Amino acid sequence: MLELVFEWDSEKEQENIKEHGVDFKTATRVFFDFFRMERHDDDSSDKEDRWQTMGFFEDVLFVVYTERSDAIRIMSARVAEPFERRIYHGNSEIHGWQRVNP
Repeated sequence: MLELVFEWDSEKEQENIKEHGVDFKTATRVFFDFFRMERHDDDSSDKEDRWQTMGFFEDVLFVVYTERSDAIRIMSARVAEPFERRIYHGNSEIHGWQRVNP
């Protein structure tokens, strides 16, 4: 079984908690959601590839991450906006989102 390794900047996590109310350990849970969706973050990938993912853990969460070496580095996390929840639940157009496990 493949083990996922996560990392993040602890100062950035504290800023994220203040701004969005979501800690990064909670954010890692979306990667274990079978119905998780993701897309490439074209607007923020000029220096490194960044990805946006949505998954369910207590609520639909929206997480931005990158891959560094063998780790998934969490950049930000928040509760999904209503239009993003509709995408996750399949009630809206996809806009580049794909299910990780089709």
